Amino acid sequence: MPSADRQSFDRDILLLSCAAFASAMALRLCDPILPALARDFGTSVGNAAIVVTAASVAYGICQLIFGPLGDRFGKFRVIAWATLASTAGAIASALSPSLEVLTLARSVNGATTAALIPLAMAWIGDVVAFEHRQATLAKFMSGQVIGLVGGQAIAGFCADHFGWRWAFALLGAIYLVVGSLLLASPRRRDGHANAAASTVARMRLVLGDSHARFILATVFCEALAVFGAIAFIPAHLHQRFGISLFHAGAITAAIGLGGLGYTLFARRWVRLMGPVRLAGAGSAMVSAALALVASAISWQWDLLACLAIGLGFYQLHNTLQTLATQMTPAARGTAVSLFASSFFLGQAVGVTVGADLLDRIGAQWLFGLAALLVPLIGSILARNLYLHARIRNSSPK
Repeated sequence: MPSADRQSFDRDILLLSCAAFASAMALRLCDPILPALARDFGTSVGNAAIVVTAASVAYGICQLIFGPLGDRFGKFRVIAWATLASTAGAIASALSPSLEVLTLARSVNGATTAALIPLAMAWIGDVVAFEHRQATLAKFMSGQVIGLVGGQAIAGFCADHFGWRWAFALLGAIYLVVGSLLLASPRRRDGHANAAASTVARMRLVLGDSHARFILATVFCEALAVFGAIAFIPAHLHQRFGISLFHAGAITAAIGLGGLGYTLFARRWVRLMGPVRLAGAGSAMVSAALALVASAISWQWDLLACLAIGLGFYQLHNTLQTLATQMTPAARGTAVSLFASSFFLGQAVGVTVGADLLDRIGAQWLFGLAALLVPLIGSILARNLYLHARIRNSSPK
């Protein structure tokens, strides 16, 4: 690639990574401030978790809209406009006078930010050859991971020192700046925009493939098990050890640091371990870490556990992400958006079930149950990948 083209491409990836930062920050922003929301709106932490569920549900449902839109009108263009539109939901969240209004505002924010990460992954799948895609996705993912880290830490800090509303105001400003830069990008290159095929045809193409259905079901279960537990780690730390919301959010943000550690060395990890062992080892690491969260006698152990959760989860999830970009190349935007839809609907179901279990049986049992489910999911995925590899290797050349 010529130097000028390389610089333009790197700038595009940086802007998309910044959009992913904002999107990840938006979706995890409420985790550390649930106790503050419960206090301000006179309800329980479990009931306040509706703001997490609302954003995830809207995010998941709107994948069914944005994936086909990206395939039809161009993925980069849709990302740019959706980033700007996300400003409205973030500002509305900052100004919400009640939990009901905040829930509605979070739904709007979840709906518009739904376009950013999945369509960016699909765009990368369009313009980057498969043999180089893992490294490019890892570079792009760094913004998403930093958003996870920064979102939780910033939200906890704002809740402790200025009020939780300022976290949403800052998020709105980020959306506005990044969206404007994306829209002004001199080279909004869109691979494979296709106005001919209908939305229904694209959906049928993806869902008609048995392997694609397996990947979608697996990522749903992964999100249900993992995020149904980790969404409540900050509240658990705050209540069990009496630490501040900022402190609890910063500890939980170590999940993102663990994930960032994976993205920095993803090329070596994939080459060394391969997808089968990455999936198995990652799920086992998450399981052990969740068990540690459930049994830890001090918050220092929870810090170590959160680092391990991030490192293990991104081994498992990045394997699924890479598979998703290759599920249905002819309708890649739709395919990756269905993948994201399954992922965030899984989060929504997980947080809803987790909130109920939290109020009924307590956080420690919730974390213990998740620790049992995650390695089961990872082992099923690893076995499926192993069998597919054997079939490919045994096929006539």
